Amino acid sequence: MEKVIRNRALQCFVYALCMLTGVYAQPGTALLHRAEQNLTRVIVHDIFSPPVASRIYLYANAAAYETLVLGHEGYKSLYGQANGFPKIEAPRDKGWAASGDINYKLAALYAFFRTGGRLVFSEPMLKDSIESILANCGERDEIVYQNSLRLGEMVSDSILAWSARDNYAATRKKRRYTYSKERGKWTPTPPGYIDAVEPYWSQIRPVALDSAGQFKPVPPPAFSTEPSSVFMQELKEVYDKTRGLSREEILIASFWDCNPFYLNTQGHLNFATKKLSPGGHWISIAGQATESVGKSWIESSAVYLLTSIALFDGFISCWDEKYRSQFIRPETVINAYVDEKWRPLLQTPPFPEYTSGHSVISTAAAEVLEAELGRGFAFDDDTETPYGLPVRHFASFAAAAEEAAISRLYGGIHYRSAIANGQKQGRGVGLQVIQKIRLKDTISK
Repeated sequence: MEKVIRNRALQCFVYALCMLTGVYAQPGTALLHRAEQNLTRVIVHDIFSPPVASRIYLYANAAAYETLVLGHEGYKSLYGQANGFPKIEAPRDKGWAASGDINYKLAALYAFFRTGGRLVFSEPMLKDSIESILANCGERDEIVYQNSLRLGEMVSDSILAWSARDNYAATRKKRRYTYSKERGKWTPTPPGYIDAVEPYWSQIRPVALDSAGQFKPVPPPAFSTEPSSVFMQELKEVYDKTRGLSREEILIASFWDCNPFYLNTQGHLNFATKKLSPGGHWISIAGQATESVGKSWIESSAVYLLTSIALFDGFISCWDEKYRSQFIRPETVINAYVDEKWRPLLQTPPFPEYTSGHSVISTAAAEVLEAELGRGFAFDDDTETPYGLPVRHFASFAAAAEEAAISRLYGGIHYRSAIANGQKQGRGVGLQVIQKIRLKDTISK
């Protein structure tokens, strides 16, 4: 009974939201972008790690897209393209509704909210003032309304079943990560000395990659304390750069920080400052870009989905290398051998250094966005304005990804090799997504 009430509450919420914003009048994509923003808000609130956040975006966006594609000729399902993706039949093929009896936008929103809600902790937050909306909940076209919700639920069930087979649940049961005692290997860093984040993420099933190690990078430079070694030269670069940052470099590092759990320490008091993840930043960029040029529902949803796939597979590829090389962070080495009082501008994340996660996923996302929207697509990025940072202008997605990558050097949390090789790794991931996942039909129907 409780489940029925909860589902009906979400149904009424989506219906009322659609009524209030005019979705039944075939509006633009404002409501779809609002749904993405609401999901990001909940992900930030629940403090999901970057890899887990990418998983939530993937399945929620897959649910929305797969619902829309059932009523739109010219675009293709993930079936037969994405690893293990199920076949989802259209209502007309099952004989329970004609296309004219379904509002596919309403159905897509319901599938998005229902799927995302199952993957976050704070599902009620997605309902956005649910009590006041329920008080005014009504029906306009009962047949269309019920058919739309039924379709959204059907697609959501299929996507959730697909998600249940990605090995995520099995990784929750793994033994606690054991740190290597070998010199040059990663250990937790100040101020929280937090345990390793998602050490088994390489075991998650990717979407477009053949395997987690498909784009395995070259190994990092050998750890050495010899001043002439490649490693110590790269360490010196981090140390010297962070002690002489310009105002612009500090701004760049802060803009791309994307730390979902910044730990504040005041005496014996510890508390977190919540921010969106690196993936959340690129989902925001995808939304701003598609909205700025008036992309349709299906076009926008396709861009969100492809960006989500690039992020999801990018984190799997990157985390595969992180826990293979288990490379030590600059903060640990500098404090031990150079300057015990040195602290990076950005807080060192709780996982191994090599390769740079932001370099991988930003490059992968940029490759996909440039394939969809163009290589000379200029845009203004206001993602970080809620956190007190100004809007930044970029001449292209590649330029934004390049800045995101170098921000890790300015922030003092990555060496040059992790950035450069992370970009190569991310480019491979992005191109793989572009080559394997084709959402547009080559022949217009």
